[in-house]
Amino acid sequence: MSKNKTHQLSSISKAKSLEEIAEFWDTHSLDDFWDQTHEVQIEVRALRRRRVTLDPEVYEKVEAQALTRGVSPETLVNLWIVERLQDAER
Repeated sequence: MSKNKTHQLSSISKAKSLEEIAEFWDTHSLDDFWDQTHEVQIEVRALRRRRVTLDPEVYEKVEAQALTRGVSPETLVNLWIVERLQDAER
C-alpha cells in the first residue's frame, strides 16, 4: 500500500480502508490486474510446532470425535490437552 498525506490507499483498488479493499476484491479478479503487480519478499515467523505420535487406534477414535464436532483432529487434541493442563493447574 502506498502512503498518502492523509491516509493509506491500496495501489490497485484505491480503497481507503480494509473494508473497502475487501469489497473491491470481492467483485474483482486479480487476473485483471496482474500487470499492475510486482514481486515482493515477506518474512513469516511462525511458532515451531511439535509432533506427537498417536497409536492408530487412538487416532481413529479422535478422528471420529473431531468429525462429529466439526473440527480437525489436531484442533480437538489441542483443545483436550489445554483443558487437561488447566485442570492440572487448579
